Amino acid sequence: MELSSDGSLLPILIGLILFFATMVRSVFGFGGGLIAMPLLTLVIGVQTAAPIAAALNTFNALFILLFSWRKVDISSAWRLVLASLCGIPLGLLLLTKVYESLVTGILAVVIIIFSVYNLIKPQVKARVSKHTAYIFGFFAGILGAAYNANGPLAVIFGTLRKWPADSFRATLQAYFFPVGIIILLGQGATGLITEEVIQYFWILIPMFFIGLFVGNKINSSMSLSAFEKGVHLFLIATAIVMLVKIF
Repeated sequence: MELSSDGSLLPILIGLILFFATMVRSVFGFGGGLIAMPLLTLVIGVQTAAPIAAALNTFNALFILLFSWRKVDISSAWRLVLASLCGIPLGLLLLTKVYESLVTGILAVVIIIFSVYNLIKPQVKARVSKHTAYIFGFFAGILGAAYNANGPLAVIFGTLRKWPADSFRATLQAYFFPVGIIILLGQGATGLITEEVIQYFWILIPMFFIGLFVGNKINSSMSLSAFEKGVHLFLIATAIVMLVKIF
């Protein structure tokens, strides 16, 4: 069940969601879409939430990339982007043609799997070839266009490729930014960017800068491991709420 678009609390709820998503993204370099998309879906529905979360992801990636582009692993980033180009049309098809409850259910399952993976943090000694970027990128493109959830597969790929810690965050942004632009263009072409969505963009801008500021403070002043656990537990709880609402 969604909140009415006429509800006076709706802009405040959307603003708080966008603030929290930006804060998480500025701390870890990913996760903004995984926060924004399920929470926005609970209050305004999948098709309205998708372009807002996509714009937030793209805006976030651009700002982080501006300060860290020298650390980007170009050879991995361009392969992920190229493969995602092939997956994005399929993701847009899912978003516009499939029943909303199915889209929401798949998103919830993806979130639970990724959060459990991060809480357990399995030690994988194997290192995959750089050419597997085409596989990871293709499916990340589908998840990104449909659910703004291209982050999990990109993060897992980077982990399996043993990206150096100092380039991990930067390389993800070099992937997220161009793919985000393409996803937004695709959503515009399929009629998902409506007047209502554009109105919400104006809420996004101030919340983005506030979230960025707070996220940077957290990054430099507290235990990131404790913060990360809290975020993933929150994501699991949100995903469970999404599944309960479906059934």
